[in-house]
Amino acid sequence: MKNHQTQVRVRYSETDQMGVVYHGNYVPYFEIGRVEWLRNKGISYASMEESGIGLPIVSMQINYKKSARYDELLTIHTTFKSQSSVKIEFDCEIYNEANELLTTAVFILVFISLKSGRPTAPPDYILELFKTLT
Repeated sequence: MKNHQTQVRVRYSETDQMGVVYHGNYVPYFEIGRVEWLRNKGISYASMEESGIGLPIVSMQINYKKSARYDELLTIHTTFKSQSSVKIEFDCEIYNEANELLTTAVFILVFISLKSGRPTAPPDYILELFKTLT
């Protein structure tokens, strides 16, 4: 399964005085989606880091279509797009409770060695996962 959905409720602290989500708060929402995508596939981000592998963002493109608002239940759609050598790419979308598309994004992340900070091949267990997705 290439995609996964998870939900998050907009907290008051994530909004401005008009109850609209501040644009910078979408990045953490998308991160929740990616972490839960991995967890859904049996991969704990925490254990990956404990084994010395990090997965930082090297590129992101976000398109805002409509505002999310305080107390809305948002559904984050995270879809595996591709993987090549040390990179992984995700397409992401956020919908509100009325199933209106609010935001789209594309993220490219790179597997790195936390010890050296240099790009590294994904661990074998992640490569095995990728084989099931293509």
